[in-house]
Amino acid sequence: MEKTIVLQSTITCPNCGFQSEETMQTDACTYFYKCIACEKLLKPKQGDCCVFCTYGTVKCPPIQTGVSCCS
Repeated sequence: MEKTIVLQSTITCPNCGFQSEETMQTDACTYFYKCIACEKLLKPKQGDCCVFCTYGTVKCPPIQTGVSCCS
């Protein structure tokens, strides 16, 4: 049985609280993300591989499948 991968995640900016629903890439990490509202450049926290793993409602596709991302 294959696990369904969710590609939509809502990123919440820690600076201004703005939320934006984004589609995650399946073939690369999203290391930087610029907030649409306040233009702060977001980076993942230490230990996370991408901005979706830190600020998103859903972890990135490689993490969802149990594979190490960006290695």
